[in-house]
Order: sequence, then structure tokens, then C-alpha cells
Amino acid sequence: MDKKKVTVPLVCHGHSRPVVDLFYSPVTPDGYFLISASKDSKPMLRNGETGDWIGTFEGHKGAVWSACLDSNALRAASGSADFSAYGSHSAKFPWCYSDYSPSDTHMLLTGGLEKTLRIYDLNRPDAAPREVDKSPGSIRIVTWMHSDQTILSSCTDMGGVRLWDVRTGKIVQTLETKAPVTSAEVSSDGRFITTTDGSSVKFWDANYFGLVKNYSMPCAVESASLEPKYGNKFVTGGEDMWVRVFDFFTGEEIACNKGHHGPVHCVRFAPVGNSYASGSEDGTIRFWQLGPANKDEQETQNANGKMKVGVNDVARKIEGFHISKDGQAEG
Repeated sequence: MDKKKVTVPLVCHGHSRPVVDLFYSPVTPDGYFLISASKDSKPMLRNGETGDWIGTFEGHKGAVWSACLDSNALRAASGSADFSAYGSHSAKFPWCYSDYSPSDTHMLLTGGLEKTLRIYDLNRPDAAPREVDKSPGSIRIVTWMHSDQTILSSCTDMGGVRLWDVRTGKIVQTLETKAPVTSAEVSSDGRFITTTDGSSVKFWDANYFGLVKNYSMPCAVESASLEPKYGNKFVTGGEDMWVRVFDFFTGEEIACNKGHHGPVHCVRFAPVGNSYASGSEDGTIRFWQLGPANKDEQETQNANGKMKVGVNDVARKIEGFHISKDGQAEG
């Protein structure tokens, strides 16, 4: 594929300040959706396929750093600099696997400048949250793993990704990086953790936590996302304002998309894998189409042995505890 091939994106306006976070819902009976967080304090909900605006959430009085949807796209959460979202700087719903019932989306995880991870039961809004042990630094990213038995977090002022045992509230593993981690994503099949730090994109085994791939980028990169269907491509965005697509197995650049007029703060693949979205300092969201996988790509992907691996399909070993095939933690 010609690296200089021009891809024309669908441009979504609406935010008046930089877009700093994007989150796709899984595919629901009504399709899939995209929520965006911006420094203009107004998260926006869009149709994830067409980019059509659905609504704007109002109420925050400061920059919104994080926004997400539950697995059914029926609830939204946002974290703001005004500390109005449960006093949090960043908020994520549990990463829900297909064998979860809708009632399990009532647990909300937050983390922020005060260095405390909190778990809220949204069915009991008046109840105090459960607090996990203090983080070593201000929290930038939080998300769930392993059927909500593990929490992943990163800090704003130090390198590394920390994995917490929800039962004990203690750090059981640290994925070491030289620079602070600006983006962390758990793949839809539960197999990989994708992180960005400095000018590198790293892929970690989400079950045994070894480093699988480490690629140096042409510039400081703020976000990366792995294609969810075949896992053979990933997309990045960073300070050079370009959205790049790379081959997962070789690190070769496949495409370089130009169009944003400011650094790209966030990139995310759509859940069906045929497009990806980028959010920028210029206040726009752009939807980029990814060409369908051809026969050679599918055969290459099969030859590399990639399989869909869910939380209930493998035994996971984490320092300090073991997660069995039925998803239950054992001491």
C-alpha cells in the first residue's frame, strides 16, 4: 500500500476546545456509539458509524479528561478537572465480556489527582465508595481487567502501568516504561494491553504481562489502538498532527493520514474494526475508513496464530493470585 495515499476523513465539529479522550461502546442492538471528552467541559455522544451527533452532556464546570459508556451504551460516565464526577480525574466502567449480564455495569471505577482508586456501586448512590490503596502518583488512566478482578492504572508523573488485585487492593504487577504512560487499552479479546509512552508503542501480554512488541514512533505519541477484529494493525496519534497506521507484526508504516491542525491526543478503533477515530487539539474528531482485510491479510493473520481469547478461555497467573478458567480468583 502506498504510504502517501490520501484518505479523506469524516470531520465532526462541535467541540470548542481540544478533544482529549474517545471511547467506543461495544456493538449493541442499536449499533455502536462514540463518546468524546474535551476541555470545553461538554462530553458529546455520537453514532459510532456515521459520526452523527446524538447529544451533549452538560453540567461540568471544568475540562473533561475522560468519558466512557457501559457495555450496553445506556450509561455514560465522565471525569473532570472540576472534581464533580465522584471527585475523580478519570473514570471507566468495568470492561465487560460477553458473558456478563447487564446488571454488572453498575460498578464504576475512578481515579485522580488525589492518588486514590475508588469503586462506586451505582445502584447505591448514597453509599460510600470502596477505596483501594494509594497510588504512588496522580492517576491518569484507570480501567478494569480480568472480569473486574484486576485494575490497571497509570500515573501522570512517573512511568509504568500498575496492576492491582481488587480483592487485596494491592499492586501485584508493574509493567515498566521509561516515560509516563499516556494511553492504555485492553484489547477486545482480552489478549493484549496497548500502551504509549514517550515515542514508543508497546504491546503487553494481558495474561502473563510480558512485553510482546515495542515499536519506536517518528515522534512523541499520545495514543494508540489495536485493530479489534484481526489484530494485525494498530493506529497512533501524536504531536506531529498525523494519524498513522502500522502493521502489528512488523511495525511497518502502512498509512499516514493528514488533516488535523493540532497534536492528536487520542485514537480509537471502532469495535467492528473497519474504521478508527482521532481527536485533536484542533477540537475536531475525524473518522477514518480502514480498507477491508484481503485474503492475504487474513491468511497472514491466521499463520501468525492470533486467536480470540476471552477471560473464561485461559488460566491467568498474576503475582500473588491465580485466576482460574471459570474467572474466579484463587489464593
